[in-house]
Amino acid sequence: MKYLIIGAGPAGLSFACRLLEHGEKDFLLIEKENEAGGLCRSQAVDGSPLDIGGGHFLDEKNKAVLDFVFQYMPKAEWDRYERDSRIFINDTLIGSPIEANIWQMKITDQVEYLKAIAVAGCNLGTEKPERFVDWIYWKLGKKIAEDYMLPYNQKMFGKDLNELGTYWLEKLPNVSFEETLLSCLEKKAYGTQPGHAVFYYTKKYGYGELWRRMAEALKERFQPDVTVRTLDIEKKEVNGEFSAEVIINTAPWKSFERIEGLPGELQRNIDGLKYSSIVVDYKEEKLDTKAHWIYYPDPALSYHRILVRHNFCPGSRGYWTETNLTRFEGADTGQDNSGECRTFVNEYAYPLNTIGKNEAMEGLLSYLKKRGIYGLGRWGEWQHFNSDVVVARAVQLADGLLQ
Repeated sequence: MKYLIIGAGPAGLSFACRLLEHGEKDFLLIEKENEAGGLCRSQAVDGSPLDIGGGHFLDEKNKAVLDFVFQYMPKAEWDRYERDSRIFINDTLIGSPIEANIWQMKITDQVEYLKAIAVAGCNLGTEKPERFVDWIYWKLGKKIAEDYMLPYNQKMFGKDLNELGTYWLEKLPNVSFEETLLSCLEKKAYGTQPGHAVFYYTKKYGYGELWRRMAEALKERFQPDVTVRTLDIEKKEVNGEFSAEVIINTAPWKSFERIEGLPGELQRNIDGLKYSSIVVDYKEEKLDTKAHWIYYPDPALSYHRILVRHNFCPGSRGYWTETNLTRFEGADTGQDNSGECRTFVNEYAYPLNTIGKNEAMEGLLSYLKKRGIYGLGRWGEWQHFNSDVVVARAVQLADGLLQ
C-alpha cells in the first residue's frame, strides 16, 4: 500500500481521515486494541461514559482543528465550557493557576507567598539555573515550589525531578510580584489563563465517541486487533506482513520488540526514553463542587488530580482519580461486585521531558524520515501534546505529504 499508519489514537485517525478527505484511499490504519481512540477512549461506567485514559478535552483555541473534527461529530453534539480547574493546597480549595489565585488563600498564607515571590530569582534578575528543581525555585519562588510544583510533579512524573529538562517549562510566565499583589488587594485573578481555558466536551457519549466515529469513516481501511512487534526500516515492513511506501508511526517507540536496520546509537536513544504510567479509578460519590478538575499536590494522597465527571458530562455522577501507577494503592482487579470494570491502567500515559530527549528524538526522526518513516503525535514524537495539537500536526503532515 502507499501509506501504513500504526496506532489509531487521535494522531493516526486524524492523519488517515485527512488522506481520505484528499481522495487518497491506498492506506491502512492498524491498531493493537479492539477499538480506536488510544488514550482518548471512553467506556460506560456506572451508567455514563468515563474517559479511561485520563482527562481529555477539545480545546477551543484552534479553529482549524474544530472545523476538522466537527465534520465527524457536529458542533451541535458538544457542550462548551469555560474552564474551572482548582488546586487543593494548605487545606484550601483555590482556583488554578496558583499564582493568579493566591488571593483566595488565608491572609497569613497570602503574605508568605508574596514574600517568596518578591525574592524569586526571575524577579531579582539572577541567572537562570539549569537543573529542574533549582529552576522551579528560580521561576516561581520558594513557597509555590515547595507547596505545589515540586510535590505535584513528583507525584505525576517520579521522585527524581532533576532528570527532567527545563525546556518544556519555558512557556510558563514569570510570576509577577506586582500582579500577584494586585490580585490579593483587588481579590481577582491577574495574568494569562492556562490551556483549555475554553473547551468542548461531548453531550452524550464521552470524548472517545469522536475517535470512534472517525474510525467508522475509514471503514475497511481501519484494522483493529493488530499488535505491532517488528519494524524493518529498509524493507519498510511491519510484522513481516504489512509493507508500504510510507509508514506513519504514532505508537510508542519503546513498544516495538525489534526495529531492524536502526543504527545502535539511535536504538540507544529509544532505550533511554522515559514515560510514566497512570491508573484511572472511578468513584461514584457526587462532589459538592463546580470544578471540572482539581489538582492535589499533597504527597499523603496517592492521586495527583481528580476529574469531576458530573460537571462536564451531563446526566452522570461521580468522579475519577488519576494516579501514577507506582503510587496506586487500589484493588488489582478494578472491578466492583457486579463485575463492571472501574479501574483502568494506562502503561503509556505521559512521555517524560528528560534532559537530552529532544536531541535524541531529533536524531531518530530525522534518520527515519529520510527513509519514508515518520513519527507523529504524543508517542511518535515523544512530546506531551494534547489531542488538539496532535490533530493539527497530523493534518499538517498529511497535507505536506500529499502535495
